[in-house]
This record gives sequence, C-alpha cells and structure tokens, in this order.
Amino acid sequence: MTTAPARTRRPLPWLMLVVSVFAQAAGTVVVATPAFLIPLLHVQQHLPLEQAGLLATAPNLGLVATLIAWGGAADRWGERNVLAIGLALAAVAAFAATLTQGLVPLGALLVLAGAGTASVNAASGRVVVGWFPPERRGLAMGIRQSCQPLGVAAAALAVPALVAGGDIAPALIFGGVLVAVSAVLCLIVIIDPPRPGRADAPAHHTVNPYRRDGLLWRIHAVSVLLVAPQYALSTFGLVWLEVDQGWSPLAAGILVAVAQFLGALGRIAVGWLSDRVGSRLRPLRWVALAGIVALLLTAAAGGLHLAVAVAITYVLASCIAVADNGLAFTSVAEIAGPFWSGRALGAQNTGQFLGAALVGPGVGALIGVVGYPIAFALVAIAPAVATPLIPKDAAVARLRDTLEATRS
Repeated sequence: MTTAPARTRRPLPWLMLVVSVFAQAAGTVVVATPAFLIPLLHVQQHLPLEQAGLLATAPNLGLVATLIAWGGAADRWGERNVLAIGLALAAVAAFAATLTQGLVPLGALLVLAGAGTASVNAASGRVVVGWFPPERRGLAMGIRQSCQPLGVAAAALAVPALVAGGDIAPALIFGGVLVAVSAVLCLIVIIDPPRPGRADAPAHHTVNPYRRDGLLWRIHAVSVLLVAPQYALSTFGLVWLEVDQGWSPLAAGILVAVAQFLGALGRIAVGWLSDRVGSRLRPLRWVALAGIVALLLTAAAGGLHLAVAVAITYVLASCIAVADNGLAFTSVAEIAGPFWSGRALGAQNTGQFLGAALVGPGVGALIGVVGYPIAFALVAIAPAVATPLIPKDAAVARLRDTLEATRS
C-alpha cells in the first residue's frame, strides 16, 4: 500500500473551486461571445436576425454533441485531465476562428470551441460534489454556477468594445486567451476527488439512476424548460435594448453586464438558501414561479417603453432566470451519486444547451413575427409548464429509503 502525497491528503477545496469558477467563466465567455456579435452582424452588416441567432447558438451545438461524452470521460479517467484537454481544445478553436472567412467555417469552429468548453460543465461539477460535504455543497455549487452569468457579464462588457472597429477577431482572441490560461490552471491546481468503492456506497448510488425511477428525467425536463428565459434574455437583451428601446450600445452593455453580475450573486444566494432549508427542489420551485411574474413584467415594461421599468424588470428577470441552474445541477449530482454523476451532469447540460440552441433561432423568428414584448411574454409559458414537473422532496426520500431497505 502506497502513501498518498501530502498534496493529495490535504487538498484545498476552496482554491479548486476558484479555479473551477474561472475555468467555467472563461468557457462561458467563448460560448456567449457570438450572441454579443449580433448587433454588429445584424445592424451594421445586415445579416438577418435568424442567421445571426443561429451563429450565436453554434457553440451550444458543440456543447450538446459532447457533454455526455465528457461526463463519461470524467467518470472514468478523472476530472483534472478532462478539464485541461477540453479547455486547450477550446482555445485552439477560438484562435483558429480569427483566421477564417465566411459564416460556415466560422460557425464550424465555434461549434468546436463549444465542444471544448463542454468539458468544464461536467468535470468541474464533479470536483465540487466530490470535495464539499452536503451541508456546504449548495453554497459551493452556487458559487461554481455563478461563473456562467459572470462570464456573460464579462462578454457583455468586453465584446462590444472589442468589435467597435468592425472586426470580430479581437473578441475571439479575448475568449481564447481566457480558456488557454484556465487550462494551465486546471492542470496545476485541480486534484481528482476520492472515489468510494462500490461495496461501501449506498444502494441508491450504485443503481443506474435512469432505470430505477423518473426523478432525473423530470429534473432534466424542468431545466430544459427553464433555460428558455435565461437564453432569451441573454441572447436578445442587448439587441432589444439598442434596437427596440433606443438605448446606446454602452448603456445596453452595462445593463446586461449588471444583470448577469447580480444573477451570479443570486445563484450563490439560492445555493446558500438550499443548504439552510435542506432542500434543492423547494427553492427550485420558488424560482420557477418567480420567473413567470418577472418575464410578464419585463414584457409589459418593454411594450410601454418605460426606460426605468425596463431596466428594473430586465435585471430582475435575468437574475431569476439564471438562479435555478445551480439548484438543479446539485440535485442531479446528489441523486445520481458518484458513479453516475459525470454522465448525469453531462445529460443535464445536454438538455439545457439543446434547449438553448433552439432559443436563438426560435425566439429570433418569434420576435420577427410578434415583436419583443409579446415574444418575452410567450417565453413565460416555459416556467409555467416546468413548475408542476419539479419533484417533491418526499419522493426523493422515499426512493432512497426503498433502495436502502432492499439492499439490507
């Protein structure tokens, strides 16, 4: 029997969490950048909004295609290598995109960049679940999930300024540098969490979670529905404020960035709340209900062109729209257990990004037919449908008790 090195015996979970947050935020910048190219492509270069929206979803297509594979790789070979390899791939694709011409080659490289960033979604989630105990896991995962709105906020502030000269290359280089740096940090700092033996694991962790019950399927479905408001507001918020509401690019970019930054704090807050109430699913239901109201208020404020109300309701709706992600992500990891969490988290994000890939062209076409206010109001249907699908805590507890009784 060999003795583990001191670094492995005494890991630094909070340092690994910081690196995971930076890695996910860097990947989000790469994924979000095309959405903030829409004003340049649509307004200045006269690209149809549907095509611009499709280009904005290109990185999400790469995510959808590879998330489960990355999750399976993390389950089998560990998180550290998966993170470093995926982020390096994203950096190469982002840099290569600066050298290409034409929408099709650009879109293909953005798909590849998105595929590389997909490694972070499953692998860094496993790092958090593996190193943090349940009573601190909600807060830790909330911090980890805050990286997505932080990445969108960074892109909202940086991309419009970087493309002000009419060239998209500086924005792509910005994202490429971030993921390249994060790949190196993950290789240096991340330590794969310990994996329990199957003989010592609870029964509900060793059984295939997709065959034993429908809980994970329901959470996946809820998350797909709740991703619609998030991506509708982040993808079309900037162009809505500039084109429909008459805001300047600077003012619109600042508001979108503020909304995403506050959304990051909101994810941390609901993660902390879930630790306090001892449930991920109850706060998830509260978030879904609040999202319905916030979207309808945003639509009304936009329809009336009330600038102050638009600012307040857009920030509120954006904060609520991103708050569910960490709760659902943590629930999936806890229900799936250590032997299935990589694949389950990959499946979770696959559904989310598949939904997000449809939001770009779908909502873009809807806006073209009915306008921004009605389109945002119709998006509220998604959280309304999601709310009754959220499992109750009692169902999770009953499942766990039943499986443990069967094992004993």
